[in-house]
Amino acid sequence: MAAVNVRPLGDRVLVQPIEEQEMKKGGIIIPDTAKEKPQEGKVVALGTGKVNEEGKKIDFTVKKGDRVLISKYGGTEIKIDDQNYLIMREDDILGIVG
Repeated sequence: MAAVNVRPLGDRVLVQPIEEQEMKKGGIIIPDTAKEKPQEGKVVALGTGKVNEEGKKIDFTVKKGDRVLISKYGGTEIKIDDQNYLIMREDDILGIVG
């Protein structure tokens, strides 16, 4: 994968959705429009960090390369070099896989 030239700001993270394997039920191929949005992704970049009320920087819980569970409709979709990504707040990440 090529380096992504986007750096999120604040407590936002850049996540690359991990596509689910194409599902077939009874020999019928489900079209892309009927598939669920990916609910797993890989953290590609971290923002500058969240600052609390006292001005202290709060460390991210996730790190670059983590495989994460993401909210079904969370984040803002963007496209970079024909690849889909999501920019979302760390709070929209539901958990770390593995």
